[in-house]
Amino acid sequence: MKALVLEEIRKPMTVREMPDPGCTPEGVIIRVEANGVCRSDWHAWMGDWDWLQVPLPHVLGHEFSGVIEETGSHVKHFKKGDRVIVPFTIGDGHCPYCQRGHHNVCENIQMPGFTSWGGFGKYTHVANADVNLTILPESIDFTEAAGMGCRFMTAFHGITAQAGVRAGEWVAVHGCGGVGLSVIQIATALGANVIAVDIDEEKLALARQLGAVAEINAKNESPAKVVKDLTKGGAHVSVDALGITQTCQASLLSLKKQGRGSCFS
Repeated sequence: MKALVLEEIRKPMTVREMPDPGCTPEGVIIRVEANGVCRSDWHAWMGDWDWLQVPLPHVLGHEFSGVIEETGSHVKHFKKGDRVIVPFTIGDGHCPYCQRGHHNVCENIQMPGFTSWGGFGKYTHVANADVNLTILPESIDFTEAAGMGCRFMTAFHGITAQAGVRAGEWVAVHGCGGVGLSVIQIATALGANVIAVDIDEEKLALARQLGAVAEINAKNESPAKVVKDLTKGGAHVSVDALGITQTCQASLLSLKKQGRGSCFS
């Protein structure tokens, strides 16, 4: 298969032929139709994480959607030709965490693109398909779906299950990249009033289109002060969607008393 291959840390990746992946009894082979590029891909390419050493050569990519080309003999719920979304964390389905619905902290977690070859190739293997894949409706195209298994999944779990955002609350989002914009969409859908913070006017304009009721350019204003002025005391929920010192501090300082904070880096 043709793939974009990481051959050396911090060196340009190359497009070349690589072996097609094999299929395990519980897994599937997916023909990748679209793949997003995540900040995590950049960190892996730069060798920033001492806890994650990918064997080289390696095929990155964990934000992808596609069509099932082959199913393992033990797969029950999916078949060849199914359009699917792949989560960026793959659980075994058996450990206590998976049994409680928390595949993201599975005892035997796998991460396509990191612990195995990912979506920067024509084909990729996904383990434990029955407990991880999600059918992609015909109404959603592959490009739109590509980031759902990473940035959107992260934002949805953080905003609904962790932060517990409710209608009428103020939510400040610091960083309007993939995760931040997903947070804005989800919090808006829940009925919250979202304030978007970034240093890029184009991203702030997109945040407004996705539901933000106010935008703050952190280049020109103190985000925490403006958030507290707009909300008359601070946000109920503040999200650091970038994970750097500036956004972390601004996010915490934007909270009202007894506010809830989250960091998605």
